[in-house]
Amino acid sequence: YLGFNLKDPRFADKRVRQAFAHAINKWELIDGVLLGFGREATGPYKPGTWAHNGNVKRYSHDYEEAQKLLAAAGWRERNAEGILVKNGRPFTFEILTNQGNEERKKVAEIVQASLKQLGVVVEIRTIEWAAFLKEYIKKRRFEAIILGWGIGQDPDQYEIWHSSKTGPDDLNHLSYANPEVDELLERGRSSCHQEERVKHYHRLQ
Repeated sequence: YLGFNLKDPRFADKRVRQAFAHAINKWELIDGVLLGFGREATGPYKPGTWAHNGNVKRYSHDYEEAQKLLAAAGWRERNAEGILVKNGRPFTFEILTNQGNEERKKVAEIVQASLKQLGVVVEIRTIEWAAFLKEYIKKRRFEAIILGWGIGQDPDQYEIWHSSKTGPDDLNHLSYANPEVDELLERGRSSCHQEERVKHYHRLQ
């Protein structure tokens, strides 16, 4: 996944995240990185599992829509280099990922090329795994990261998405906070009945 530090005001604006979702061609990632052996993700639940909701909004590959969303978020002007500017600040950011993982590096390069067309400059830096976790993930010293999730059999993802789990040793690395999501996570884990739980996880997705 490509994750943004949501303490950064640029990425806290969901229109910016939505613009990037439209600008990045997921099928280019699937074909170019996974050699076609993958499926488009629409949330944190795997297709074919009982918690997965197949009826959620998708983001088509659409540069025009991406540009409209960025303009609505205040990124309208470009400098002499063609980079989008807001309040005199060019839109540049750094993606961090770990060394030794070619798939993640390729994903970062495709994202970099996709966003360049929008007028957003992305730098890529790979860091040794232990230092990456200790100095950057735990301390939230990043603008964006590329990492992976291991998803267990049970759909409870309280540890990843709940707003109480943003500490250095917790798994909500992105500082995601949404009161409705907190409530859904709490309700989903408070029942043993699948038919009750599935309502909350479908809404969550």
